Amino acid sequence: MSLKRPMSLFRPRRGPDPSILAEHRALIEEIDRRKLLRGAVSLGALSMLTGCNIAEQPQVQSVLRAVSSFNDRVQEAIFDPNKLAPTYSVDQVVKPPRFNAYYEIENVRPVDVSGWKLELAGLVADKRPWTLDQIYALPEQEEIIKHICVEGWDYIGQWSGPNLRQFLTRVGADLSAKYVAFHGNDDYLEVIDMPSALHPQTILATKYAGEPIADPFGYPLRLRTAVKLGFKNPKWIRAIEVTNVYQEGFWEKQGFNWFSGL
Repeated sequence: MSLKRPMSLFRPRRGPDPSILAEHRALIEEIDRRKLLRGAVSLGALSMLTGCNIAEQPQVQSVLRAVSSFNDRVQEAIFDPNKLAPTYSVDQVVKPPRFNAYYEIENVRPVDVSGWKLELAGLVADKRPWTLDQIYALPEQEEIIKHICVEGWDYIGQWSGPNLRQFLTRVGADLSAKYVAFHGNDDYLEVIDMPSALHPQTILATKYAGEPIADPFGYPLRLRTAVKLGFKNPKWIRAIEVTNVYQEGFWEKQGFNWFSGL
């Protein structure tokens, strides 16, 4: 099985004028002072704010990398694996869900499900692949939760599918491992910590609003967890890997926090 790493579709941008440091020095100092225990302000977020690839500035990079690492450690330390996220009513559900990816909707590559199988890798006892029919036959769990994007927008969605903890237990995954990695059909890679994977509201979503998830929203399988920002919920999952080795995901390569909890 090939577990490929994601490739960026973005063109490299020219570095900012050196005056950008002076212009945003107050913001940088405020970031360092407050430590930003919530949210995902990081190299990527500040790059959006300034409109340039500020990661190329070594003076800023060292400060923000330290702050980002601090944020991750604090969020991981204070995460409560049993605390439930807010849920909502059916009449608040947005239909269809909002599309988001690291490329435009026109570039979505539909999955041919005629031969689709979910591959398993890493610290898993039973690595036999799963067909879509086998996944559909598992007990469903419904979650009406809020999708929160790091860009600042959100919507309430109605997702259903197998509970991830129950699935990992069924295939004999090592639940003491550190990470669960999800490999998408679009070569998107995302990694979450094991406690978040085992959270009661983390599911392998196969349906939205009671119907199979349609393209371009991740058909036939996507992660849906109530305890992570939107980009930590990969779509078009083709493989799940349980591991103790951290793999940097697409957005983490752009400078966003890896933990990115809510």
